[in-house]
Amino acid sequence: MNMNEGLARAVNEQPKKGKTYGYIRVSSDKQTVENQRFEIQNFCRRQNMKVDGWIEETISGTKSYSKRRLGALLKKVRKGDLIICSELSRLGRNLFMIMEILNICMRKECRVWTIKDNYRLGDDISSKVLAFAFGLSAEIERNLISQRTREALARKKAEGVVLGRPKYTRNSQLNSVCTRRHKHILTLLEEGESIPRIAGKIGVARGTLYRYLAYTDVRYPVKNTTSRWSHGIY
Repeated sequence: MNMNEGLARAVNEQPKKGKTYGYIRVSSDKQTVENQRFEIQNFCRRQNMKVDGWIEETISGTKSYSKRRLGALLKKVRKGDLIICSELSRLGRNLFMIMEILNICMRKECRVWTIKDNYRLGDDISSKVLAFAFGLSAEIERNLISQRTREALARKKAEGVVLGRPKYTRNSQLNSVCTRRHKHILTLLEEGESIPRIAGKIGVARGTLYRYLAYTDVRYPVKNTTSRWSHGIY
């Protein structure tokens, strides 16, 4: 291989430059997206960068990212892409959610930069350490939820509560599908999925899932006007 061929091959093997996305979120109609847009545009101008696409939304940061346009963006991004926002709080309003979002970006090798807090998530060693911490934190949280559920069931058993319906009645035990998919259910709840949608995904009636969550002390119905939930899973 001569020098020219080697040079051409090296150029062809260089990784393609990813796309740059500007993400803007405001919580209410009274706020304006223009300040954030201006901030991102100024930053990109100073860095000689171009924004390939804008994602704007008016929605509370407490809403799960899966229910926001941000969720669609996270599915879309590829290796080498870059998401720029004015500050980390634009991604979410609680630390756990932000960590989960950043962990997704790290796994997909998508960079995240913020302007006000000068945050840079990339492929350097500090970012890889952060990614490990993010993943570990998420795993710890899931394990804690599972542990609380097991402890709640053990406490009820110690108190003499009979799990399930009385003998010879339909579905006398905890629903087997819910029990088998317990961790998956918890993960979907953490991601903000509604109970009816989760029920559809795992193939059980939503009433069955509501009762399973109530009986395992994971979640109780907000508008519960009866005491039937204490009678088991049926």
